[in-house]
Amino acid sequence: MGRITTRTKIVRITVGNDEPDASTVRRMDTLAAEEPLEIRVGGAPLTVTMRTPGDDVELAAGFLVSEGVITRAGQFASAMHCSGPGTEANTYNVLDVRLVPGTPLPDPARARHSYTTSACGVCGAASIDQVRTASSFDVATDSVAVDAAVLAELPDALRTRQAVFEKTGGLHAAALCDASTGEVLVVREDVGRHNAVDKVVGWALLNDRLPLRGAVLQVSGRASFELVQKAVMAGIPILSAVSAPSSLAVEMAETSGLTLVGFLRGDSMNVYARPDRVRTRALLPA
Repeated sequence: MGRITTRTKIVRITVGNDEPDASTVRRMDTLAAEEPLEIRVGGAPLTVTMRTPGDDVELAAGFLVSEGVITRAGQFASAMHCSGPGTEANTYNVLDVRLVPGTPLPDPARARHSYTTSACGVCGAASIDQVRTASSFDVATDSVAVDAAVLAELPDALRTRQAVFEKTGGLHAAALCDASTGEVLVVREDVGRHNAVDKVVGWALLNDRLPLRGAVLQVSGRASFELVQKAVMAGIPILSAVSAPSSLAVEMAETSGLTLVGFLRGDSMNVYARPDRVRTRALLPA
């Protein structure tokens, strides 16, 4: 799968229940690729993130939405891979974004002075105040409602579309889904959960679909503060995760009016904020 995956030699060890010694086999294994991507805007470096190569333009576009730089397709002019510092070779690990003339450029003070790891999308932010970026979209006023039965089907719908995870077992994924029908609009994978979300948000921006009213953001892991923030910045009213949310994620969801669902597994789920959007037959007393 090109630069999305790599192959490496491993030793496979199996401990048998009835055998005194473990067996070993030498074989090849497939890994999810992880490489740095430097995002520039108008030639000026903005951030470096560790990502799985592929859908880099969507990643950059989604990142700019999350940072509050752009909110619509008409502000994004073009993007081009270019050579990195000190080399004339194009490694496809530097992407220069051009905004439409008249679009304000990112504040230099918001440039990430340390690289963003695949585990965290906000580690390089100068302060928590910068992370709490004011969104141009008000998710609290979105009148969307979703059937609990529709939500329950989303993890499997996402899992069946994770082509690279199937080969490597090492990627996060995010999907945008229609809250009314459960239709999966787009799926993206990445070693970083925040990158996977930026890629689907970037897809939406480039297709002029922001704000994503009436949509559900389904993620394959936990619901962190950064994912809630990215959903709010894109105007997504519902975030659903198969694992737990953090306390700060719940706090921000409550503050912004976003519906936050966690531990969505099988036929059960926990709703941590705005449960009024999730339709059920009855709400049992605690």
